[in-house]
Amino acid sequence: MQNLSALNLSHNLLTGFDQDPALLPGNNGDSVTFDLSSNNLQGPLPVPPPGTANYLASNSSLTGEIPSWICNLNILESLVLSHNNLSGLLPQCLGNFSNELSVLDLQANNFFGTIPNTFIKESRLGVIDLSHNLFQGRIPRSLINCSKLEFLGLGNNQISDTFPSWLGTLPKLNVLILRSNIFYGVIEEPRTGCGFSKLRIIDLSDNRFSGKLPSKSFLCWNAMKIVNTSELRYLQDVLSPSGKLSNDILSTYDYSLTMNSKGRMITYNKIPDILAGIILSNNRFDGAIPASIANLKGLQVLNIQYNNLQGHIPSCLGNLTNLESLDLSNNKFSGRIPQQLVELTFLAFFNVSDNYLTGPIPQGNQFATFDNTSFDGNSGLCGKPLSKGCESGEAPTNEDHTEGSEESLFSGASDWKIILTGYAGGLVAGLVLGFNFSTGIIGWILEKLGTQQKATRRRRRRRN
Repeated sequence: MQNLSALNLSHNLLTGFDQDPALLPGNNGDSVTFDLSSNNLQGPLPVPPPGTANYLASNSSLTGEIPSWICNLNILESLVLSHNNLSGLLPQCLGNFSNELSVLDLQANNFFGTIPNTFIKESRLGVIDLSHNLFQGRIPRSLINCSKLEFLGLGNNQISDTFPSWLGTLPKLNVLILRSNIFYGVIEEPRTGCGFSKLRIIDLSDNRFSGKLPSKSFLCWNAMKIVNTSELRYLQDVLSPSGKLSNDILSTYDYSLTMNSKGRMITYNKIPDILAGIILSNNRFDGAIPASIANLKGLQVLNIQYNNLQGHIPSCLGNLTNLESLDLSNNKFSGRIPQQLVELTFLAFFNVSDNYLTGPIPQGNQFATFDNTSFDGNSGLCGKPLSKGCESGEAPTNEDHTEGSEESLFSGASDWKIILTGYAGGLVAGLVLGFNFSTGIIGWILEKLGTQQKATRRRRRRRN
């Protein structure tokens, strides 16, 4: 095994080692990939062979703390220990023990305490996933040094902080997951310039954010404005030095996440680079939906359920033609459901239940596939699929009552020409008909008056 470059023991039923893997000779040349993923390994973390660059031990039953020897792995490029029973504090060397580290995945363990504020300048970290642990405190400000960071997952912890707008300066950040923590306060609008230009997925659900939705930020999230029609690719990190079992097989680390989409929690074991989503549910946001959100034409998932949002549903949401899931339920929206939403032909899930909406439900296209549950809790709604019919005078309308909307009632000059032509024609016809009608009425009245006068004269003569 003097030329060992990869030892892949993953996806078995191994429970441990007869002797320490550190006694393996390793490779004096290329670095080593040591893959123990998806076994039944128990006890403390096994010490890897010398020269290990990729240490993968996810999906097992490992226990104990991360040992101090981890700080000596100065050529480590990826450390993936997710989905185990590891616990304790993270070592203070985390984030600065290796200049080569690009993947740090410790999700779904029992780590607690604060996240060390020791991420070094010019860090190569592209993935940091510390979600589903027991971390407290604030987000470490030294993450600003991770200029290559693409994925930051801190969801399902006990982190208490305001929204980290300073992360917007990271030029490659694609995915930001802060779900189910104790984040609070208003999301401040950018004062100068724009941030989060590469952001495609943001999940802030189940926190205590308040105030208005970040209208100006929606104008800055440029990656969500792009409808990606190129060939399908996934967000992933290539684990160099290749993690090869043969010279032509490359090993990759696939970014994964779970988010609330289409009415349920969906797990993406691989994240397609076309996926774009905004999840702001279960917070304390108020005010109206800003029209600026209509600029995000690449958006596929929009979930803002369980907030205190109000006003009318803006018709400009009909511009989000890539949208597949739209959840506006459990807010305080009023008025009608815009007819323009019928244009969302990819919409597979729609929920506006438990609001104060009124009027007829739009008909056609995807709206023919939604059942009663999409509209429950709005006593003023009528029309299919509800059993309550609409009155004859009610019909879907294209009127847009959105507060702050800049859309006009008529979309262009052609509409005005049609309207004015009809008005002019109607006016002429009305005048002609009105004249004929008036002339007939006057003649009839004069005739009646003349008849009455003759009858009166006859009566007088008889009396005399």
